Amino acid sequence: MINPTVDIYGVFVPAFLLMALGAWFFLKVLHVGLARIGFYKITAHPALTDLALFVLILVALSALFVQ
Repeated sequence: MINPTVDIYGVFVPAFLLMALGAWFFLKVLHVGLARIGFYKITAHPALTDLALFVLILVALSALFVQ
């Protein structure tokens, strides 16, 4: 099981926050790639698409690190 907190120079940060920041960074990289190929032109609501992708990435990261 993953430790629920991570010690960064004496500051205890929730592990879920670090996974959420990693998912956000990966989403921003993915967003640039998807915008270049025109993916957002065929979606009905690009913001909801981004939210769904963020949740999927966060769940994938959680599944990788929580065992």
